[in-house]
Amino acid sequence: MLKKNRPDGRYIKNINPYQKLMPHIMPHRYDAQNLCKVDVLCEPIDKFIKEQYEQGKQYSYVDIMLATIVRLFAQRPSLNRFVMNKRIYQHNDITISFAVKKVLRDDSEDTTVKLHFTGEESLDDVKQQVDKVISANTGEEVYNSVDKTAKFLTNAPHWLISMFVGILSWMDRHNLLPASLIEVSPFHNSVFITFMKSIKGDYIYHHCYDFGTTGIFVGMGKERSEPVVQCGEVKVQRVMNLGMVLDERFCDGLYFVNSMRAMKAILRNPAVLLERYRIHEEENAHGVRSDTMRKHYKQLARQQKKERKQQRKQDRLISRQRAKKDD
Repeated sequence: MLKKNRPDGRYIKNINPYQKLMPHIMPHRYDAQNLCKVDVLCEPIDKFIKEQYEQGKQYSYVDIMLATIVRLFAQRPSLNRFVMNKRIYQHNDITISFAVKKVLRDDSEDTTVKLHFTGEESLDDVKQQVDKVISANTGEEVYNSVDKTAKFLTNAPHWLISMFVGILSWMDRHNLLPASLIEVSPFHNSVFITFMKSIKGDYIYHHCYDFGTTGIFVGMGKERSEPVVQCGEVKVQRVMNLGMVLDERFCDGLYFVNSMRAMKAILRNPAVLLERYRIHEEENAHGVRSDTMRKHYKQLARQQKKERKQQRKQDRLISRQRAKKDD
C-alpha cells in the first residue's frame, strides 16, 4: 500500500478537483513544463548593494536572489509543491539546490549543494548559509556527500547503474526512499537555480528533472543593456533576465503570474529582505482549504445529505397517498 506522506513532504488531501486531475493527464514533469522569462532591473539591486557596502556589509546577486526565492516561497506557499506518482505534495521546508564549480576551469569538476530554509530567514541568514556551503565545497580535493554517493553508484557497470536508478525511482514513487538518500540527492528540492551570470552566461530555460521533486528551475543570466519603457519614455537600462521553467500541475496560471510579480516587487526593493519574515499559522496554501473551510464544507455536506433524505421520505409519502387515491 502506498504511504501517503514522505520524509520531504506531506500529501495534500483537500486540493481542488481540477488540480488533482492534472497529474493524471500529464503524468511526467516534461509533459507539464511552462517556460517564461522574467526581466529584472539591475539599478535597484546595484543601489542596494552599494548602500550596504558603505555600511560595511557585502552582498552579491547570488545572496539577494536566493533570499528573494526563500521569501517568495514563504509568501506564496503553493510554489513549494511537487508531484510524485500523480499525487501533489507540499514540501516540509524550502530547499534550494545549485551547482558549484570547484575550480573555475573547464576541466574542473562540478558539485551540487542543497540548502534548507524555513522561510523566515533574513538576507543575512541566507548569506551566512551560502558563504558557508560555498567555502566548504570549493577546491579540487573537496568531496561532499553528493560526490561520494555519485562515485559509489558509478563504480558499478552500466547495467547495474541502470538497475540502481530504476530501484531508487520506484522507491521514490512509492514514498519509500529514505531521508538520508533524499538529502544527498540534488534532484529533491523546492527549486533548482543555475547562476549563469557568475560565468558571464546568458539566461537559459533548464528542464525540470523527471527524477526527484524539482518543480521549478531558475536560470539566472548575466545583465545586459536593454530598452525599458518607464513613464512613457524609452530608456536604456541594465536588465538581468531569469529563465523560469515551471511545473504547471500544482499551481494555476494566475498564481504563477502573481508570484512572478511578487518576486519582481521584492527585487525592486531588496531592503525588505533585511528583516526576518514571520509566517502566520493561519496562512494557507493556494487551493488548499483551511480547517475552518473544511469544517464548513463537512457541515454543508451533512446538511445536504439530511435534506436529500427528508426529500426522499416526502416523495415516498406522496407516492403512497397517490396509490391509495387511485385504489
